[in-house]
Amino acid sequence: MSELLRPTVPDVPIAPVASTPVLAHVRAKERALVGWLKAHGSAAIGFSGGVDSAYLACVAIDALGAESALAIIGRSASYPAEQWATARAVAERFGVPVLEIDTEEMLDPRYAANPTNRCYFCKTELWSRLAPIARARGLAVLLDGTNADDLSDYRPGAAAAREHGVRSPLAELGFTKAEIRSLSHEREIPTWSQPSSPCLSSRIPYGTTVTPERLARVEAAERALRALGVVGDLRVRHHGDLARVELAPGELERWLGADVGKLREAVCRAGFARVALDLRGFRSGSLNVLGGVTAA
Repeated sequence: MSELLRPTVPDVPIAPVASTPVLAHVRAKERALVGWLKAHGSAAIGFSGGVDSAYLACVAIDALGAESALAIIGRSASYPAEQWATARAVAERFGVPVLEIDTEEMLDPRYAANPTNRCYFCKTELWSRLAPIARARGLAVLLDGTNADDLSDYRPGAAAAREHGVRSPLAELGFTKAEIRSLSHEREIPTWSQPSSPCLSSRIPYGTTVTPERLARVEAAERALRALGVVGDLRVRHHGDLARVELAPGELERWLGADVGKLREAVCRAGFARVALDLRGFRSGSLNVLGGVTAA
């Protein structure tokens, strides 16, 4: 385990997301969340630095105080370095105590084989490490950032969370992603407009073995595209020597012009031999569709 100090968020372009005024019923949800947290008294939070866990951690600090809340980051090869830096910067800015641990899902052959329930084995590894820490520190409840929108998606990792007694107050209280973004914007949490970024393994088709080398290639390609100026939702899907690039609709239109060659060169420098720009654009969970676990 280690605790690191003073990270900085890399200069990664993020597409602007229009904020909307916080409505009365959404404010009421936040008050309910504060009450929920206070009723439990203390909490450990699985903290990735994404939109949801960042918001939950910041509210928990307000509700419980730094002595009764702990954000725990699980680090592995599937966790993007940029997201780690964002998580640490948010924690530092808002006074969130952070503990970092290493997770070893890559050593589990069931995870590495990349079945359609890969996330179950990943989350089993994560929560089996976080739950004992929460108990040892006397923290009353272990939380994740699952929101109400997530409940309709294919998420095998949710079963692992239930098995380890993890609670999801954002989902339980009906918070949507849009509401969390709006409330985060009001609190000036910089992740409010951040594109969703699941683990790097989600870029590898089911049945293709997850390896550190493949994850590193995907991460390098996405970092190169961000450096090139790509903003908004982005995925580089790993198909052997072929990278299938998914861009947000507005970005797709922009890059289909004369600059598409620059996009290809950036991805090839990351280690791919061929690049395909998916004309359907970004689709969250598109590999779930290809794997037959959700409808197209």
